[in-house]
Amino acid sequence: MAQTTSPVWFITGCSSGFGRALAQAVLAKGWRTVVTARNPAKVTDLIAGRHAQSLALALDVTQPAQITAAVQAATARFGAIDVLVNNAGYGYQVTVEEGQDEAIRAMFEANFFGLAALIRAVLPSMRARRHGTIVNISSVGGFLGFPGSGYYAATKHAVEGLSDALAKEVSPLGIHVCCVEPGPFRTDFAGRSIQQTLSRLPEYESTVNVRLRQLVGRSGSQPGDPVRAAEAIIAAVQTGSPPRHLVLGAIGWEHVRQTLTETLQQLEAWKSTSLGADYPADKT
Repeated sequence: MAQTTSPVWFITGCSSGFGRALAQAVLAKGWRTVVTARNPAKVTDLIAGRHAQSLALALDVTQPAQITAAVQAATARFGAIDVLVNNAGYGYQVTVEEGQDEAIRAMFEANFFGLAALIRAVLPSMRARRHGTIVNISSVGGFLGFPGSGYYAATKHAVEGLSDALAKEVSPLGIHVCCVEPGPFRTDFAGRSIQQTLSRLPEYESTVNVRLRQLVGRSGSQPGDPVRAAEAIIAAVQTGSPPRHLVLGAIGWEHVRQTLTETLQQLEAWKSTSLGADYPADKT
């Protein structure tokens, strides 16, 4: 989506992490930006001195009325939304066996249903203008599942599936869809945006608990740079043809490459079994 004028970006979850870094980068380019957070007081510093090009709004993506109000306010202020960035969300880490239904559903509300509702709210205008980009912040977990992150991975797999279908629906209408899949980045996600429950079962000590403790211990020393990630996202959008999948960070890239390679190897190994499930050619 190459731009000759100032595009309008609408970014969710700007109080910290990728959302904050991306909002700072977009604002620094002088572009019009709608900065949202559940508590807008946490993003007022982002728009200080930039009130002509920015709008800070309260937005809890699990609240449909707030989604409607935020999209209407953004459109009233700037006329349209060119780039929607669905960044708001959090992680709930626990074994699949010990997951709590209420916590699982709450995470799906934020990570998936809220994202889908925002897309539905923004699409009519993009469709009418035959123009727009939707960026969904997913995760390497959208490609594979790690021990202790099964339910978080499920939300991101859901985002990826939705995005695949959406891209095929809207690409003929001039609308692009890109899923950003970060590996470990130096944000406060591990310390602030993860609800973590260590397993009480000894059978999961060496798989789940070891990994979850490592995640907390490495918080603040991850190799990924959120500022460079923000610039990478902007660069992808500005090409006018962003990738369907944008993996960020060397660790994430290697995890995805290995997973896709193993998947192709398994697909080939089981090819005869797969093809043998069809009716014989002479009976079709």
